[in-house]
Amino acid sequence: MVRVTVHKMTRPSILLAAVLLAALVGGCGSASDPANPQAAAPAAVPKKPEKPAAPPGLPGMPPVLDPKDIYAADRPDKLSAVVKDFPSRVYVPNTLSNTVTVIDPETYEIVETIPVGRHPQHVVPSWDLKTLWVNNNQGHTLTPIDPATGKRGKDVEVHDPYNLYFTPNGRHAVVMASLDRELVFRDPHTMKRLHTEPVSCYGVNHADFSADGRYFIVSCEFSGELLKVDTEKMKVVAQQKLPFNGAMPQDVKLSPDGKTFYIADMMAHGMWVLDGDRFGTPKLLPTGKGCHGLYISRDSKEMYVPNRGEGSISVFDFARNKLTKKWWLPDGGSPDMGGVSADGKVLWLSGRYDSEVYAIDTRTGEQLARIPVGDGPHGLAVYPQPGRYSLGHTGVFR
Repeated sequence: MVRVTVHKMTRPSILLAAVLLAALVGGCGSASDPANPQAAAPAAVPKKPEKPAAPPGLPGMPPVLDPKDIYAADRPDKLSAVVKDFPSRVYVPNTLSNTVTVIDPETYEIVETIPVGRHPQHVVPSWDLKTLWVNNNQGHTLTPIDPATGKRGKDVEVHDPYNLYFTPNGRHAVVMASLDRELVFRDPHTMKRLHTEPVSCYGVNHADFSADGRYFIVSCEFSGELLKVDTEKMKVVAQQKLPFNGAMPQDVKLSPDGKTFYIADMMAHGMWVLDGDRFGTPKLLPTGKGCHGLYISRDSKEMYVPNRGEGSISVFDFARNKLTKKWWLPDGGSPDMGGVSADGKVLWLSGRYDSEVYAIDTRTGEQLARIPVGDGPHGLAVYPQPGRYSLGHTGVFR
């Protein structure tokens, strides 16, 4: 008879066996075992595609709404709460008459003529959209107009205010002191002088800011030059002569994608195309005789380019990177500065040498109205317009 002896396991033996068994099982692989690539792992949660980040802006500047379109806030009738109840008007500074003609754009009728200072050049919306500033160049004053009531305020003494801009963060007004050869940074409300930046070029007059607001490009009309200015430091950081004998640069405008500056040139008869970041030598795109102003359509697809010397408006297509249309004013004219209506359907331009204003259909190029005004009409402002804040001139909104 075979005897089988069964050994009784003690408690320590049981515990040791359990440990060995656990180790054996664990060695077969688990989800958390990095040594076993075949081990099952929890499924990864797919990430949502990230939107392209907006460039870091000038401190205090409102965030860029769309990095692909700096004019995204300027869509048809997208009026801010500040201006939505303002009456729609066209304000025309008559340089030789020392007045501002006020037009009702619905009826094309003149509703008021406001006496202002000597030689008014531009009507400029303030950064906060609450005031229109008339630049009385030879009178050395700014006349404030309340766009809610149409009433003029008390003149503010400002020397040589040919044109006026505002930094994208609203901290400074920038006076283009053309004859003084200065860029004067002022308090945007009181217009107190805060910093003066002398320039070596002649005739500083127009400007526009980069997408991030950190610099702006300035045209110098009488010496055919461009400046690049650091916004925060309030300093000219680069300067160049345009590659055209007798160049006379005028309006400056940034493309919707924020990559290209366009500079109208009255004597080169076209637009200079400039990479502002690099500030290299720009290329000339011919448009027409006396190329002067630059205005973006409400859908950011086109730019209207009045050619003052031949009575025409060229239309530039951003996507196609080319001029696609040219509209001619019947009976000629001298289309100069202006703006686009809040709904985007009408382009308003002053007739600088003809004492008149033109209303042009932006869909067809048809002239809708031709309105007699004072002598030497120049930088007219259509107001109100869509946008969160104003960079100045006759209304550059973002």
